[in-house]
Amino acid sequence: MRSIWKGSITFGLVNVPVKVYSATEDHDTALHQVHDADGGRIRYQRRCSRCGRIVDYAHIDKAYDDGENTVVLTEEELRRLPAEKSREIDVVEFVPSEQLDPMLFEKSYFLEPDGASPKAYVLLRRALEASDRTAIVRFALRQKTRLGALRVRGDVLLLQALLWSDEVREADFPALAESTKISRQELELSAALVESFASDFTPQDYRDDYQDQLRELIEAKLAAGETVEAAEAGEAGEATGEESGGGEVLDLMEALRRSVERSRGGGKGGTAAEGDDTARPAKRRIP
Repeated sequence: MRSIWKGSITFGLVNVPVKVYSATEDHDTALHQVHDADGGRIRYQRRCSRCGRIVDYAHIDKAYDDGENTVVLTEEELRRLPAEKSREIDVVEFVPSEQLDPMLFEKSYFLEPDGASPKAYVLLRRALEASDRTAIVRFALRQKTRLGALRVRGDVLLLQALLWSDEVREADFPALAESTKISRQELELSAALVESFASDFTPQDYRDDYQDQLRELIEAKLAAGETVEAAEAGEAGEATGEESGGGEVLDLMEALRRSVERSRGGGKGGTAAEGDDTARPAKRRIP
């Protein structure tokens, strides 16, 4: 695997440098469009609707259209947004793991410790395991501010991007609002049916039959010589190389001690004085 991003997990004064890897991959067989008459590949042009010219990527900006007006945003303006440049996976709070609705889960990423010692990484992993809690984090990746869940999978920390609450639709189906009568016999029969299918889930027992059959079809046509002359190569995709980031790790015990004192408002002596670096920070709200 190749890392797609470098940064650091931050909670309190503790800093855990990490490398980020995509935890999943698409296994679909790639297909493209061709002309049915001669097998020539279909190409799409980036043509300006106003002047009619074909436009290079170097001259393409992004824009927002509200239906009446268009606001053009340059790449330079987007790069200047603070959130997009952040290299931190910022822990906001630790919540009971059962409170997370699986519907919120989006893309998953493996986190690898990036530094001379994995001690801070292992300590955070064990703390999450022992507390049975999940860290809610905020981070930026590919020009998008994201909400995430940081949890443990085996010996590895797993970062799962979450949908924002307003991205989940409400299901409002009128038919379900009506009173539907279910008899006791129907409930018993449905329970028996469920029990007849009861089993333990083993992901390896399942395969994508469509992709298997598609590959068999392609291999059969190759073996039969049903091919056309290869078209010129398409445009190369953008490489996803490693990006620099992260920071120096503070002495771990000192960072933990100071962070705990800070979260308690200055320790046993009561509220810390204004300007004291152990004063408790205001809790960050998630929009």
